[in-house]
Amino acid sequence: MSGFIRKRVIDDNAALVQLLGLCPLLAVSNTVINALGLALATIFTLTLTNSLVSIIKPILSKEIRISLFVLIIASVVTALEMFMNAYFHELYLILGIFIPLIVTNCIIMARAESFASKNPLWLSIKDGFFTGLGFGLALVTIGAIREIIGSGSLFSQAHLLFGEFGHVLYWKIFEDYQGFLIAILPPGAFFVLAILIAIKNKAKNKH
Repeated sequence: MSGFIRKRVIDDNAALVQLLGLCPLLAVSNTVINALGLALATIFTLTLTNSLVSIIKPILSKEIRISLFVLIIASVVTALEMFMNAYFHELYLILGIFIPLIVTNCIIMARAESFASKNPLWLSIKDGFFTGLGFGLALVTIGAIREIIGSGSLFSQAHLLFGEFGHVLYWKIFEDYQGFLIAILPPGAFFVLAILIAIKNKAKNKH
């Protein structure tokens, strides 16, 4: 793994190190599929937004750059929202307000301002994709842990994202498991996030 990728996916992970985008991270990570849906949406938005900002940077005026960034992000998210509503309607309903709220995700604005507006197109695409990938991996990991502990299963409602093949993916890990309610409630998200941050910091200190 190159230093560029490692920095964005692991060393400066947007969720576990920078602690950005915590609202959607904690709100929709109660199952793997919910987490994966939002992760893919965030990766797409980050990559496309970074690309567009990098392309227009030669004509970008310093005075209006923030307003223009918001306009670009909002346009990308609106198109994404319409796409999900058309082709993944049930998942779109579950994720609800957190799809349009991608517009306010600090990660996207931060990468547009600090990187894409100052670097060439290819580097901006890589930055957006791997920053989003790092965030998405954290999101899906939290979703997997919470779903296993909370419901004793994995990939429940996978058909919302993968169609009929999703039924094959569903895995009931613990039979006759009554569930652990707090894991799928908001406090459970905080507990799992805290544990992941502690593990990452422990591994970093050991390294």
